[in-house]
Order: sequence, then C-alpha cells, then structure tokens
Amino acid sequence: MHIRSTSRAPRAAFVAFLLLVSAPITLAAQHARVPGFSQQSTEAQRAAERAAIATPDTARAQALARALADRPHIAGTPAQARTRDLVIAAMREAGLATEVGEYEVWLPHTVDYGVWRIQPQPKQLELREGRVPEDPTTMQHDEYPTVNGYSGTGDVTGEVVYVNYGLIEDYAQLDSIGVSVRGKVVIARYGRSFRGIKAREAEKRGALALLMYSDPQDDGYVRGDVYPEGAYRNDRGVQRGSVMNGAGDPTTPGYPSRRGARRIPIDSLPVPRIPVLPLSYGNAIELLRDVRGADIPATWQGGLPFHYHVGPGPVVARVRVFSDSATAAYKPIWNTYGIIRGSDFPDEVVIIGAHRDAWSPGAVDNVSGTVSVVEASRAVMAQVRAGWRPRRTMIFATWDAEEWGLVGSTEYVEDDSLRLMRGAVAYLNQDVSASGPSFGGGGSPSLRGLLRDVAKGVPDPSGSGSVYDVWRARTRPADGEEPAMGDPGGGSDFAGFYNHLGIPHSDWGFGGGNGIYHSNYDSYTFMERFGDPGYRYHAAAARIGAVMMMRLANADVLPYDYAEFARTMRRYLAPIDRALAQRSWGGSSASLAAAIDRMERAATAFNATRDSALAAGVPRARQVSTNAALREVERAMTRPEGLRSRPWYRNLIYVADVDNGYGTMVFPSVNEAIRYGTEALYAAELQDLVGRFDAATAAIERATRSVRGQ
Repeated sequence: MHIRSTSRAPRAAFVAFLLLVSAPITLAAQHARVPGFSQQSTEAQRAAERAAIATPDTARAQALARALADRPHIAGTPAQARTRDLVIAAMREAGLATEVGEYEVWLPHTVDYGVWRIQPQPKQLELREGRVPEDPTTMQHDEYPTVNGYSGTGDVTGEVVYVNYGLIEDYAQLDSIGVSVRGKVVIARYGRSFRGIKAREAEKRGALALLMYSDPQDDGYVRGDVYPEGAYRNDRGVQRGSVMNGAGDPTTPGYPSRRGARRIPIDSLPVPRIPVLPLSYGNAIELLRDVRGADIPATWQGGLPFHYHVGPGPVVARVRVFSDSATAAYKPIWNTYGIIRGSDFPDEVVIIGAHRDAWSPGAVDNVSGTVSVVEASRAVMAQVRAGWRPRRTMIFATWDAEEWGLVGSTEYVEDDSLRLMRGAVAYLNQDVSASGPSFGGGGSPSLRGLLRDVAKGVPDPSGSGSVYDVWRARTRPADGEEPAMGDPGGGSDFAGFYNHLGIPHSDWGFGGGNGIYHSNYDSYTFMERFGDPGYRYHAAAARIGAVMMMRLANADVLPYDYAEFARTMRRYLAPIDRALAQRSWGGSSASLAAAIDRMERAATAFNATRDSALAAGVPRARQVSTNAALREVERAMTRPEGLRSRPWYRNLIYVADVDNGYGTMVFPSVNEAIRYGTEALYAAELQDLVGRFDAATAAIERATRSVRGQ
C-alpha cells in the first residue's frame, strides 16, 4: 500500500529529527568499534545505522496502524486475512521479497454464549462491551464476542463462589475455611496468573464453570479515569483471551499443522472441558454483590463498592458456551515474511517478529508491534537500496494466532526447526512495542548488552537524550548497575525460538498504564489519545529494531555476552539454597555455582580474545568457525527430551512457571524437582544442569580457540 505524510507538521518534525541523528558525533565515538565488528567494518556499519535510524516515519506508522486497527481482526476470520494483505503490500512497497506461510489449525470459535443470574431476581447479563460515540471504530464495526478462546462447552447452573484470583494458594485458603467449589460456578479476578491456569485449577476442583472479570482495583477506576475520558477500564470493558495451557496448535504437538497432518484426539488436548467466559466488572457486580457465606481474607477485597464474600450462594448463575468445533473447528492462519537474503552467510538467519492477530482492533496489542517490524524492514531495505548488504539473511515476520497460544510462530518453528537449529542467530520479539513513554527490555542475558548499546544510539522521543539515557534516569539503578531487564519466561512468540530451541532472543518496547488489554477499546482512538499520540514511540521501537537486525546480520563475530549471562545466572543460586533449607534437604547449589564460575572465566577470556582479534581483523574462515561455536552455547543449555513436566519446553534456563503461566521459573528442571519431586530427583537434575553449563562453556572455549586461529 502507498503510505505518505498527510500534513506539513509531521514532515517538518521528521526533517528536524533527520538533523538530530545526522549531527556530528564525538571523535571518540567515531573511532570506537561497534561491538562484534572490526575497525575496518565499523565505519560503514555506523554510517548505515545512522541512516537507518533516520528512516522510520511517524506519519507512515500512523497510516499503517490506522489501516491495521481499522476493525477487530481475530485469527481465523476474514478481517485477519486483510491484515496479512496489508503487511505484505507494505513490505513489497519497501522492496522486500515476501512469502506467506499458511497452516490449518484447530481454532474453534464460540458461536453461542451467555450468563444469567438465576437467583435472586433472575436477569440475563449483557456481555458485550458496547459502542462508544467518541471511538469511531466501535461505532463502525461489530466487536468480537466477549469470550475466552478454547473454552470448554456446555450449559450449566450452580451457586456462585468467589475465589479471589483463582490461584492454587487461594483454593488452599478456601479449603482451610471449609468451602468447596465442586458443583459451583466459580468467579475469579483476572491477574497474578495466566487465565489458562485459573481454568485448569477450577476444573481440577470440580467447578461447573469459570467466570473471570477485571476488578477495578487492578485496572479500572481505582487506577485512574476510565475510557473514553481516561486510559483505564470502564465498567463495560472485558478482557478476552485464550485459556489453553501450551504453545502451538494443540492437535499437532511438536510438528507443523499442515493440511492433512495427523491430529491427536480432541479429548486429550490441554484445554478446559468446562465453560469459561470473561466478564466486565459491571457484570461482576450483578453476581458478587449478593454473595454471602464465609467472610473473605482481607487481601481478597477488590475495588467494587461493597464488601466481598466467598459464598457459596445464595446467588445462582447459569453459564452457556457453545462453539463451531463440530462444523468448522479447523481454520487457516497466515504468517507473513519479508526477506532480505544474506550475501556471505545466507543460511544464517536473524529474525524479528510481531504477532498480527488481536482480540479487538488491537492498536496496542499488537498493531504497535506489527508497525514497528514493518517500519524496521523499510529502514533496513532503504540501506540495501543505498548499497549496504546484510551478510546474513534477515527475516521480518508477522505471526498469526499468537493470542490463541503462540500458534503461528510455534508452527513456523516446528516446521523449520532443523534450519533454525543450525543457522538461527537470534530472534527479536515485538509484542506491544508502544503504549506509552516508558522503555523496557528483556530476553536472554547474552543479548542485553547489545540492546543497551543500541538504545544509546537512538534518540528518545522525549528529546531528553538517548532512549538509554531516559530509561536509566527513570529507573535509577544503583551506581555500577544497569537498568533491570525482564527474564524470558513465556507468553509471547519468543517461546518457540527460545524456550523450545535455545535460540537467543531480545525484546523491547515503550509502555504505560492502561486498562484496555484485550478489550474492544484497544483502538487507534485509544492510541492517539492515550497510548502514543504522535506515533513517536512506534518509530523509536522500529529504529531500535532496525539497528538490532543490522548489528546481528553483519557482525564479524556475533555480539553475545556470556560473561553477563554467567553473572546473571549467579543471582539465581541463593533461592535454590533457601528452598533446599525449607525442605530440610541436604546438598546445595555449590556444584552449579562452580559451573557458572567456569562459564564466566571462559566468557571473559573469550571477550578479551575476540576484541584483540577484531582490532586486527578476523579472517572469514575464523568468523565462520567462531560464530558456529557461539551459536551452540545456548543450544547446549537445552535438553532434547525437555522438562519432565512439559517436554516441549527444552530450555533449562528460563520457562513460564507451570502453576502460574506468567511468572518466570529459572532453572526449571532443578526448581521443579525441589517443588514437586524428591531429594534424589533434585540431585540428578542439578548434576544434569551442571553438565549442560559445562557443555556451553566448552562451546565458548572452542570459539576462543577459533577466533585466535588455533
């Protein structure tokens, strides 16, 4: 599609920005090597990066964002096919080669649903969010039903029991006061765990159905003014979302969901069997206000204007959910790829991706990420047209059906796992890249230094220095420390690359408080009033993405930092020792600590050797062997048979907590053994993890010998 500036003001601002990023840099910065590059290749790299940083345009970002967020676009619908075409057109216009990857996945859509208060005073609840006159998208297009993807089906009636957040510890509290949810309709607050875990725990305890609502204490009027006057959730706002516990099409575990693929039985899938629906807090009032029975623990009180009780009863509710699983359960989904083929190492790939589907118009989640990826691709391609060439192949991807359980990206990884295992350098993820001014990042510790370095070279949209400068000023880390970054537990499209295959990953974005997550009010009107009014943070995220891709694509020696990786790992040892003491088990984390020390020594030696070699220039043959060894480091910390609890998850460093879904569990094989296993299992898992750290260290030592020419 053709996108152009629609006014003189954005163009003038863009010209001013060009002057800013083109300004002379200090003599020291001109001569400092780009990490991973020789002195000879640094000058050309810096020039290309400066030009790429100047390319992303706020007017283009706005035009594409408005087109993509024009209407709700849920995976498996014609509206989502439209976003496929918009992205492909934008990348083709930029000059990239494009491909579409189609999969046929089990994606049943809810077609009939409802909630009734049976007593007291029977009433059918109006579940839809409704139109907002100030928001044109809600006036022009119907919203998607307020449902949970992969809900069980049925029509059930039972007394209502309030279970706080529906956590395992909340049910333990109920047990302690003699309240059972068996045969009841459970109502839980959203938050503090993944909604699929809430559904799993309710079903495990015999509940007939689960209703989940967003309490105003968490993201509604207690936090701030509500939409459309403010950014927070109003009394009609609903959080949709999947309740599947897992990644990818559940009917094809571990292999791609192509047409005609072998499918496992539906009754064995990791999805609820009970009906599950989301509610607004306006509707939650209709059920919770008259619940009596046991009093609540003080921490269970939410923000609704009455005192909460646990129940059961006297409120009785009916919940009904039916889907098209018998008639149209399998639907096509489409990933898109913009490709720039590498000149020297075409079989090595650097990938940046964002999911393209949403539960709504999705201006924040995740049109913002999609726009950032497209603008990054345009920035890089402009440099290709100017004569710059990536040495490695670059893939700019948008994924379908992430909201249902990371489906599109997982199918891609399972479809192309051999190539990715051999040649993938990194996966960069853009999930909600712009919803406010506050920068944050995360991912594998091996890439955190790279992200910080890139952020130092990108001007912050506030005009107060670089993105890094503003980030550091806001977070105020201690002297000698860096701003904290997030650990890669799960819950977004990096899971297939990192949690499954051990490919290093990085992510970043600009955030801000709001209450429109998975609501129909996640629209471009919201974005332009509260999220990113000038689309400046969309463009900033794209600038970071372009430079990250260019660094990783052209580095002589891949700029991983396994000394920082090892130092980060050391922070996670004390919790292991505390957990062992709590269980009165013998042993300690000493052997793992020693393995981490060996890794840090090897990585520190490699960094010094690499820098010395790059100062003189590293011959191509040494680059090939050195980088091949470096790509093996994090692969070595995966286990082909996976975790005992979840075989698909092979990474033994980080994973989402099996009993939370959102929280990160570090060293999961060891910590799950402590939490659920025996002392003997813990000892075996610790020994296994030590061996994998030593294998990673051996890969670093091979890289050291290689870059040295031995």
